[in-house]
Amino acid sequence: MAFVAFGVTFGASLAYLIGRRPAWDRVACAAAEIGELFAGLVLVTGVLWARTAWNTWWTWDPRLTTMLVLWLIYAGYLLVRRSVEDEARRARLAAVLGIIGFADVPIVALSIRWWRTIHPAVFDDKGAHMEPRMLVALLISLVAFAFLFASLMVVRVHLSELRDELESLQRSVL
Repeated sequence: MAFVAFGVTFGASLAYLIGRRPAWDRVACAAAEIGELFAGLVLVTGVLWARTAWNTWWTWDPRLTTMLVLWLIYAGYLLVRRSVEDEARRARLAAVLGIIGFADVPIVALSIRWWRTIHPAVFDDKGAHMEPRMLVALLISLVAFAFLFASLMVVRVHLSELRDELESLQRSVL
């Protein structure tokens, strides 16, 4: 779901740069925040799992390293959003970073095929290489996390709209 979230950030950022509509900026920001949450969870739970599976907390495996780089890119995206005060400039810079940052998503996804890695390739052109019960569990989890992502997106975008409306009201009163 982190990849999906960063894909939404990419698409909404592109739409923002084309049309300059604040709604696209709100969608891009919300998706980036949620993607960062999911990517952070991947890294944290991966570290916990690695400790029991490989008896080490971290290895500089290509999949792990590129995922960490992806997390850092979108952490930078969120820092830009918090540090630039001019709204239009902030939205433009964040959109560019959201588009450029998405380039790491396919690198992370394909890293286990491109480089020698400790992670197995579970899916390939011949199908899924896992027990049927595990595949069912994966699909159920995927659907559940997709609903979680969609729910968080709706709530986060709505909160951004309310914040913008409140700021507009505050400016009109002052």
